[in-house]
Amino acid sequence: MAAAARPRLVRALPMSRSSVTAVAASVFHRPVQRQLHHAVIPHGRSGRSSVSGVVATVFGATGFLGRYVVNHLGRMGSQVIVPYRCEPYDVMHLRPMGDLGQIIFLEWNGRNKDSIRRAVEHSNVVINLVGREWETKNFDFEDVFVTIPQAIAQVSREAGVEKFIHISHLNADIKSSSRYLRSKAVGEKEVRNAFPEAIIIKPSDIFGREDRFLNYFANMRWFGGVPLVSLGKKTVKQPVYVVDVSKGIVNAIKEPDATGKTFAFVGPNRYLLFDLVQYIFAVAHRPFFPYPLPHFAYRLIARLFETSPFEPWTTRDKVERVHITDVTLPHLPGLEDLGIQAVPLELKAIEVLRRHRTYRWLASEIEDVKPAKTVNV
Repeated sequence: MAAAARPRLVRALPMSRSSVTAVAASVFHRPVQRQLHHAVIPHGRSGRSSVSGVVATVFGATGFLGRYVVNHLGRMGSQVIVPYRCEPYDVMHLRPMGDLGQIIFLEWNGRNKDSIRRAVEHSNVVINLVGREWETKNFDFEDVFVTIPQAIAQVSREAGVEKFIHISHLNADIKSSSRYLRSKAVGEKEVRNAFPEAIIIKPSDIFGREDRFLNYFANMRWFGGVPLVSLGKKTVKQPVYVVDVSKGIVNAIKEPDATGKTFAFVGPNRYLLFDLVQYIFAVAHRPFFPYPLPHFAYRLIARLFETSPFEPWTTRDKVERVHITDVTLPHLPGLEDLGIQAVPLELKAIEVLRRHRTYRWLASEIEDVKPAKTVNV
């Protein structure tokens, strides 16, 4: 009887290899090791039409830094998943950055872990660029810089993602006077706890064509002058070029030794805020009329701008961040450790500031402007 029953027992429980793996994982509580699909095995000569083997989900790809990261990933033949919350037409500029079918758009909800899981389940790299310059009634700084990054890191860890890259800020500090920077510091800690092997990148203020740094100061001309706390002579800035930051992120993906490290991305020169803003107006060929404004008065004016139903020109937190000196972190690796030579502000400022010129000076060369004074580290 026993001999006759044994064959029936085997036939009653047919199990495929994938089923056996799933059962074993559930019994021993081990995450399933995902095998790389044949479609993303690296092949072809390097370039947009090759396959790099990188499948990256880029959260925050619709922002300033995100478009550069997507472009560099697409240029090397990567498949990029772009989660978005905006109108589909607002992400169409990203479509031609990769080969046909390599840029994939996916709606997501940062408060829904199933939505996040759907965005990362087929990726071996996840990059978090989610950020916000000001708070709204729906998303405050804690949501944007702590809760959502923590959820993304946790889900990525559970999904077996190989590399997780989180973008913070150079001045992130739990004791900062800026709520933005305090939230960034807490977010770093939560991401590190959720994904210990995460790569954390701390860039200084980033400048580029669509930035809110050089353009922010250049637009101050509409207010009859440039208000600065202490005339900006107590603040030191070390801005970094957006293309350098983007290249650094991509090189961190390729660098096996980058896992679990924290990087500080800064430009090659440090400037007094006064000298930097003076240079901005010189490149734009606009009259420079700085005047000192007490800190409390600046915050009061910023409070009025916060009442705007549209994007505020400035906020109280922005006033704090602008007048905080960039820290130096020599103990952390930087762009040079990833094989990137930082580009000086003087070589790229014209790309950003030419549109702020009048017609008379539109074709003027950058050599006509005296370089900004630098500060020793």
